Amino acid sequence: MRNVATNVPPPVPDRFGEIAVMIVDDHEVVRRGIAEVIDRSDGMSVVAEAGSVAEGVRRATLVRPQVVLVDLQLPDGTGIDVILALRDQLPEARSVVLTSFDDDDALAAALDAGAAAYLLKSVRGAEIADVIRSVAAGRTLLDERTITRRRADHEDPTADLTPSERKVLDLIGEGMSNREIAERLGVAEKTVKNHITSLLSKMGLQRRTQVAAWVAGRKHSAWRNEPSD
Repeated sequence: MRNVATNVPPPVPDRFGEIAVMIVDDHEVVRRGIAEVIDRSDGMSVVAEAGSVAEGVRRATLVRPQVVLVDLQLPDGTGIDVILALRDQLPEARSVVLTSFDDDDALAAALDAGAAAYLLKSVRGAEIADVIRSVAAGRTLLDERTITRRRADHEDPTADLTPSERKVLDLIGEGMSNREIAERLGVAEKTVKNHITSLLSKMGLQRRTQVAAWVAGRKHSAWRNEPSD
């Protein structure tokens, strides 16, 4: 992502001259793995961990980290809630979203909340350390141009669907057969088949199973609504 300078002054290192990092993720194994990466990296250390929004905000105000790594899905809310709370209570802290959701809506929400960077958990450990250093130095690796460019590259394939075709799309995603969809919508089965032929063409797909897979993928990206695993 493009680096964009901000007006945020560089944070003050901790008493050991290291960047103080906090991790907010409800999976202990994930937290420990990230902590090991950070503690092995030069010039930074983990000063606190938390597994929920409430715990994260409480501990952050106590230990005052310079950089907070936060997951999107938490038991009592989202990582966006953490970022917004810290923006008010600990404005000098810089937030980095570290998540498994490669989702444009989540990316935009992180930008709006004031996150300095957005990373997928699949990145290499060295990249996490590099981003922490950049963010601690006052840089922002997330901006509106990033969102616009990503959305241009990921156009909605359902944009041209009619309301009827969208209903059929959703019902296919629920695992319904053509006959079941026809009964649900009160139309002839042939009409359902015509809708499917049309939506396949508009979405650039070839088979009904691809539609079901696409819908399932969209549901998986609903990071605000899914319970944390």
